[in-house]
Amino acid sequence: MTKQPMPGMRPQPMICVVDVERAGRWYRQVLGATSGHGGPEYEQLLVDGHLIMQLHRLEVGHHHGALADSDRPVGNGVALWFATAAFDAAVERVRAVGAHVVTDVHVNPNAGHREIWLRDLDGYLVVIAES
Repeated sequence: MTKQPMPGMRPQPMICVVDVERAGRWYRQVLGATSGHGGPEYEQLLVDGHLIMQLHRLEVGHHHGALADSDRPVGNGVALWFATAAFDAAVERVRAVGAHVVTDVHVNPNAGHREIWLRDLDGYLVVIAES
């Protein structure tokens, strides 16, 4: 497989979670990612050596202040969408971890590809789709 060049700009979403280490394990298992940082307050998740998302402990402000209001539910209105060429392997990982599946494998009639929709440990909607 030919390695694609990195785009000039790419997303690096950061979400607030209650337990960074637990959420990190879940995302590493589901996405086939590796840890790029690790720790109880902050984590970077990497796939093929590229940062795909960040996890931040809900109550910790670091140098930038609080990222979320801990009195409100996290993830409301957010869909974390991941496209992968290895969709069947991703579905196997989802099943192995026992993730909460919201909408099982189906063909998105608008995009024409297969998807599976889940909830992570903090209630964020996670979509894994064929690329």
